[in-house]
Amino acid sequence: MQRRIFLVAAAASAGLSACGFALRKAPSYAFKTLFNSAPENSMLATELTRNLEAGGTVRVLRDPRLIKDADVIFDVLGDQREKTVVGVNAVGQVREFQLRTRFRFQLRTLAGKLLIPPAEILLHRDITFNESAVLAKETEEALLYRDMQSDIVQQVLRRLAAVKEL
Repeated sequence: MQRRIFLVAAAASAGLSACGFALRKAPSYAFKTLFNSAPENSMLATELTRNLEAGGTVRVLRDPRLIKDADVIFDVLGDQREKTVVGVNAVGQVREFQLRTRFRFQLRTLAGKLLIPPAEILLHRDITFNESAVLAKETEEALLYRDMQSDIVQQVLRRLAAVKEL
């Protein structure tokens, strides 16, 4: 019985290794230090800094006096949230909103060479609205904005990892 279990486990592990399966590795970046020019109170910048430093290969600088120590400069060109009405009922009451987050950035060296030209990430989510559940809808809206922020951070990290040389 134990021999059969061992043979099945060995066959399964051999099958997985033969298909090219590998765990996702932490991205490697072409730079060691990054200056983040986002405002100090930006939650998106804080999450980006946390994710970059979690890999252990990149140090993020936020103090403008240390900009000369950075390999690259991450410029935040815009970060805005929008909320627009997309649906109303027969009497004109709002029934649906669309939440949008627009994030614009670029990556450059100290010499001014653009590694990532000005780019924009635009995400949107739809949310229904009900006057009897206003507090619940406000919480749902905050959760959707936080989800979009995490999605933007992951997209930015992938774009930073795509930079192969300074």
